[in-house]
Amino acid sequence: MAPPSRLAVFKRGTIEIFTRRWPRWFFLSIIAQAIVCMVFEAYVPSITCAGKEQVQAQLKTIPTFLGLFILGFIYEVILTWDALIAKNTIQIIGVCIANLALLVYGALQIDQIHMAIGILQGWDVFANMDVWPQTRAELIAIPAIIGLITLGLSFMAWKLYQEFAWDILKQIGADYRMKKRFLHYQIYIALLKFDFFFFVGFTIQFLVVVGGRGPTEFGLTAAAIPVTIAILLCAAWFTRRENKVGMFIVGVLYLGGLTYFIYKLARIYDPTQREAYLPVQKSLTAFAVLTIILIVLTIINALVCLFNFGHGLKQHLLKPPQREMDKDQASYSMHDVKQPQIPSRMTID
Repeated sequence: MAPPSRLAVFKRGTIEIFTRRWPRWFFLSIIAQAIVCMVFEAYVPSITCAGKEQVQAQLKTIPTFLGLFILGFIYEVILTWDALIAKNTIQIIGVCIANLALLVYGALQIDQIHMAIGILQGWDVFANMDVWPQTRAELIAIPAIIGLITLGLSFMAWKLYQEFAWDILKQIGADYRMKKRFLHYQIYIALLKFDFFFFVGFTIQFLVVVGGRGPTEFGLTAAAIPVTIAILLCAAWFTRRENKVGMFIVGVLYLGGLTYFIYKLARIYDPTQREAYLPVQKSLTAFAVLTIILIVLTIINALVCLFNFGHGLKQHLLKPPQREMDKDQASYSMHDVKQPQIPSRMTID
């Protein structure tokens, strides 16, 4: 029997999410959080944009926070959907950690937006001078909601870990060393997905609020986004195929990315650049630090995966998904196996 197509696997996995208790509640919690927080976040620009149009970095700060939150929540929904279909408990735990990062970002934006509103009011930008009192409650509610949802997600992640243990056992087997190699592979793939979000988040803030110091820097920074996507896709493919040459090339690129973010972090606090980075200094710092940590963890896990090449994990990863038998087929097969034909001796010698 031919293995099911990838589309069929995703369709079946999506249906399975809503037919199983804990995957359903985990996914619905992520969606509900995204909708509520995006509505609250969208309310802030709707109030603050009702004033004079001035192209200033402070005025760009508020919609930039909105854009990043929308990107973050939508990307988190996609990651959750992908993790539940793949039964990737590591990625599910990563979603909980990413939710904490969104909580920190939501808390940081309160002070940054308050400062931006104060400066803009000094320039007489807003027709409505009660902007901050009208938006403060929504801004405070966002991290509070994320924190509450994160507690529930952590409990459900533990339940999902228990529920998916049997599925992982069926795929990899009971070999402890093979399960450990598969665990490192899952961690590495999950790190690549989170690397993408934090790199893009940092780049968006830099391009929109700070801008390049010239057209060349702006163009190179913008071009880094598709290049990064290509690098991360190649990294996943090289690991799955156990391509050592490709892994060494990706490793060199990781070191280049690490150097870039360390340079950018130092530049944020350069006294000569203070004015350019001030509107998003705290949020850029948070994104830069988290990205540096993620790159370091990615490099470490890439080395671990490299050392695991040639030990049999590739065969498990490239094995096509098997079509599950229905209950009647399984029952018939088990009956057929359990009832062997034993010849009886009816004659007496």
